[in-house]
Amino acid sequence: MDEISPLLGNPAREGPDPLSPNLRPRHQELIPTPCGPIKSWSELSCLLKLYFCFTIASLLALLGLTLSSIYKQRMDKDVSGEDNFTVSLIQLVGILFCIYYIVRGVLQENRQELVKFVLSVLVVMVRSVVNFSVLDFKDKQELLVRFVCIMCLGVVHILCATLLIRRPNMMAFRVGGALESLQEQYYLLNLCFSMVTFDLQAQLCLCILITTSDSAMSTPNSIILGVGVVWACLTSAVGAVAVLKESRVLVWVFMVQNLPQAAFFVYLMYTVAMKWFQDSTYTLEAAAVTGALISLLIKVVLFWSLVRLVNSFGQGLRERSFPCSVCTHQVI
Repeated sequence: MDEISPLLGNPAREGPDPLSPNLRPRHQELIPTPCGPIKSWSELSCLLKLYFCFTIASLLALLGLTLSSIYKQRMDKDVSGEDNFTVSLIQLVGILFCIYYIVRGVLQENRQELVKFVLSVLVVMVRSVVNFSVLDFKDKQELLVRFVCIMCLGVVHILCATLLIRRPNMMAFRVGGALESLQEQYYLLNLCFSMVTFDLQAQLCLCILITTSDSAMSTPNSIILGVGVVWACLTSAVGAVAVLKESRVLVWVFMVQNLPQAAFFVYLMYTVAMKWFQDSTYTLEAAAVTGALISLLIKVVLFWSLVRLVNSFGQGLRERSFPCSVCTHQVI
């Protein structure tokens, strides 16, 4: 009996574990962050490390060229340079968001962020082609370096990011385990979080279009646009926290916050309509309308995915994604 008792004691200590090994989350090697677990740098392949460093370096280089162009265009008081200044500001916002997209896309194997990265690069390329094609010879010489860099690097980034999107994605399995319900919830969480940031980018670009298209904007209109930008950032922050913390209360707050944004879109369209026939060209006005429609489409996708995600709150994904924060909350 003395020899058998140790053998009987081992199963008793292993019994309380409710999950089988195949259902346990595979995130022990992942690094917890406020935006979800990410892979460690050592886990990336050599080619992926090379592409990641190349992408960050190229985006920083484009950022420097764009800032230089903005400074030169701002010092030039010529009215013909207003469109170039607007495009440069939009490209600046796009480059900053691209840096965020590629970081999350690579370190989290997040296909939604990689898709947004490709779309943002395409938008920057299309706007660069359209803007460059209508410039006179002098302006083309000034923007030639930036245009060539954007086109060459854009093609490389689109091809490489497309290859990353087509790769097998094991992040949902590593975080949620073998449970299909948790894997689906993880996909929905990433989709909602991605749509929140994408919506913020669209609204910032829309505000830039409206602000720069009216050089003689009145003080009340400037205040309304400034409040709109701050409100958009606050709404995005609430939406991100609501998704990551699985808070139904914050989800309702986020949806209510979008009601003033809808009114803000109506105001922006009214501002565009008032200027529509005052100028000889309608490039900025048409871009503003297109930006508003894209932002509304993003909100439709966001609300659809958010409603599906709320129904799956409380199934344990938050505990698996943020084990440290959950344990700290329980201790407190």
